[in-house]
Amino acid sequence: MSYETITFDAAAPIATITFNRPKALNALNTQLLNETIAALDEVAANEDIRVLILTGKGEKAFVAGADIGEINELNPVAARFFSKNGHRVMDRLQKLPAPVIAAVNGFALGGGLEMALACDFIYASENAKLGLPEINLGIIPGFGGTQRLARLVGKPLAKEMIFTGKTMDATEAGQKGLVNKVVPADALMAEVSRVAETMASKGKLALHNAKQAVNDGTNADLATGCEIETQAFALCIASPDAREGTRAFLEKRQPEFKGGLKG
Repeated sequence: MSYETITFDAAAPIATITFNRPKALNALNTQLLNETIAALDEVAANEDIRVLILTGKGEKAFVAGADIGEINELNPVAARFFSKNGHRVMDRLQKLPAPVIAAVNGFALGGGLEMALACDFIYASENAKLGLPEINLGIIPGFGGTQRLARLVGKPLAKEMIFTGKTMDATEAGQKGLVNKVVPADALMAEVSRVAETMASKGKLALHNAKQAVNDGTNADLATGCEIETQAFALCIASPDAREGTRAFLEKRQPEFKGGLKG
């Protein structure tokens, strides 16, 4: 499929989606959301992709928010559809079999932060700014921000950010646990690629089950979460990668994981 608002590099084992509306600071519009869904479907269907990176085109923005011009024209029915479409993208990201790293290279505001929050973790450049400033427009986050931010940093901080429209710089976001690591802008993609390569060297089934166990387990009570982990562990043990990994350890060599989600 050809894309206009994103670029999609599917060079396995690490794929990259780059939001490509730099003149609009990569703002999310309906076309971009739909193209992102299509690219995520390609990632999910490709057994050779083990890690996905999301980033923004240019030096200023990951995603500066949703397209305000489009939002300004919405009526309540259209607003519900627009929000549902955004939620569909974020849910697809969160449930994607492959782990997803957000490489935040500038503004990640509103829908941009919501996109990053739907990823598995965030690396940010020193010039990054993160926040949910929708309150300044007389609206609230509509792509999962009220839910995912509170789950990540706790309700008090999430409420402060959402109620005031506060924007954090990368350093503060790192201190508050919103960002995993802050690096110089010119080193961001190299650092994210290094981490992605480390992850991509692991077994695809193990990566998928680890992601699923964390996501599903933390939304349940401890006993249920531990049962989810037990089932995921058993599935991993039944895989060829588990045999390869344990055999490589015993033979004192590096494992070569070749298994996929289908065996």
